[in-house]
Amino acid sequence: MYNILICDDEVDIVNALKIYLANEEYTFFEAFNGKEALRCIENNDIHLVLLDVMMPEMDGIMTMVEIRKFSNVPIILLTAKSEDSDKILGLNMGADDYITKPFHPVEVSARVKSQLRRYLQLGAGVMRPDSVRIGNIELDDREKQVTLDGEPVALTPTEYEILKLLMQNPGKVFSPREIYRRIWNDQPYGSENTVAVHIRHLREKIEINPAEPRYLKVVWGQGYKMEKR
Repeated sequence: MYNILICDDEVDIVNALKIYLANEEYTFFEAFNGKEALRCIENNDIHLVLLDVMMPEMDGIMTMVEIRKFSNVPIILLTAKSEDSDKILGLNMGADDYITKPFHPVEVSARVKSQLRRYLQLGAGVMRPDSVRIGNIELDDREKQVTLDGEPVALTPTEYEILKLLMQNPGKVFSPREIYRRIWNDQPYGSENTVAVHIRHLREKIEINPAEPRYLKVVWGQGYKMEKR
């Protein structure tokens, strides 16, 4: 049973999402503002959050910033805005994905399943070596932990999966479209900006100087790779 928190100040939207996701494997928690969402996550074992951006008292972006101080739970933003700049802002602040209103039930279900699958490591199939080390970075896939110089690095589930893909294939260049297709399990429309934001976050966490990365390299016009070391 997976616990999903739906946070939106409109009751009708909360109810609609519960209908879209009606599934015996899901238990739903409700919140109607950011403060309620924070209390819910602090007091319950939440596996995924659907979080509206535009809310009174504490909006979705500020709520997400507070959540990220203590939890890496997957967060899917719900937004009525379709501009790329708004989506990128959400990803910059720690979101794993976003869904634009009005919702399509099939899309909602697919994105929730994708995030849960990564977060809970279900249906992973045959794993490649449990531990991968490149330079001072070590990824332990059994423990789902990344360390830098022996110190744990806090990554979101999406950041972890991107880093794992690159570390398990050192030297291989992956285009943004290919990374998006593999990690999000979705058609790679608008994938360049989404992937670029997550790559930047990874560099900030694993590179001494993100502006001159040692490990996570860009191959101009082609994509990204993990440097062999």
